[in-house]
Amino acid sequence: MIRLLRSDDNGWYISEHKAEHNHALSSTCGEKMHWKSHRHIDRYTQDLVKQLRQNNVSLGKVFSIVGSFFGSVENVPFTKRSLKTLCRKINKEQSDSDARKTMEILAEMKANDPEFNYAIQVDEESRIKTLMWVNLRSIDQYICFGDAITFDTTYRTNLYDMPFGLFVGVNNHFQRIIFGGAMLRDEKEDTFKWVFREFVRMVGGKHPKTILTYQARSMELVIKAELPNTTHRWCKWHVLEKAKESMGSLWGKKNSDFKNDFHKLVLHMITAKEFEDGWDAMLEKYSLRKHPYLTQIYEVRHKWAKPYFMGFFCAKMTSTQRSESANHLLKGYVPPGCPMHLFIRQYEKL
Repeated sequence: MIRLLRSDDNGWYISEHKAEHNHALSSTCGEKMHWKSHRHIDRYTQDLVKQLRQNNVSLGKVFSIVGSFFGSVENVPFTKRSLKTLCRKINKEQSDSDARKTMEILAEMKANDPEFNYAIQVDEESRIKTLMWVNLRSIDQYICFGDAITFDTTYRTNLYDMPFGLFVGVNNHFQRIIFGGAMLRDEKEDTFKWVFREFVRMVGGKHPKTILTYQARSMELVIKAELPNTTHRWCKWHVLEKAKESMGSLWGKKNSDFKNDFHKLVLHMITAKEFEDGWDAMLEKYSLRKHPYLTQIYEVRHKWAKPYFMGFFCAKMTSTQRSESANHLLKGYVPPGCPMHLFIRQYEKL
């Protein structure tokens, strides 16, 4: 132990020295990382960790990547616990002043792309309620390929657990195109009305010919009011999933053909008469004429049955799968629980 004191001429001098150790010496060099003095992470490594975490690289992979710079993870001069502490610090810094940072990023995007357009809806306390945006590329693509679109709000991976909706379509090669994104605080009728109205305004006023969504009553009412000349259809995949939940054991029973019969009606019947005859035969075969769920969806069959897709342009899309696959891709860019400004930044990379 050495004790240093200041001298009168602002120098240093050793006032005390003890050669004996009051603890056992470390037996290996690798043990030094557990010393308090070795928990420091240099700023270059901190910048690397920050960039990796922003791009949704897991903590374990971050430690492995850092280890590759030191030859191996055994040579990393700090522990994984120190790395966790740094990541918590980075998350807190990113979350601070999120609204201000979001506005700065939007302003920066607008400066780089004059055609970039965004709109913000605030509540009574001037907090961001709804935020949506489109860029020049999306607008150009919408003009050419915006006749059939899908809209889905099942994505919620952000700090505020806000639903994120994507307007998605396909080009002439049936490749997915993202037209715009909207972050919502809720899925009420007034919110959807604002979203659809602003989206149409941002993309030049063109209404789509067909829109596919999941089964949401609030969205259905808004589309009917805001897009009166647009054909609205339900995602067939959601209809089949809902049927699976509602039909219980009849759907999953080994000796029952109900599942195959229902799939055949939804996916393969071509004319309305074939569907009506097949539906009636199915109800008779399985004694389901008074089943509440089947009665309910039959009344709105024009929104999901294949024969009622005939005559409308939907670019071979019968579900919101394009939106959901875009959501899945977005998860690779956006870390869980990320703040709004980082979400927008990563979305632009997608």
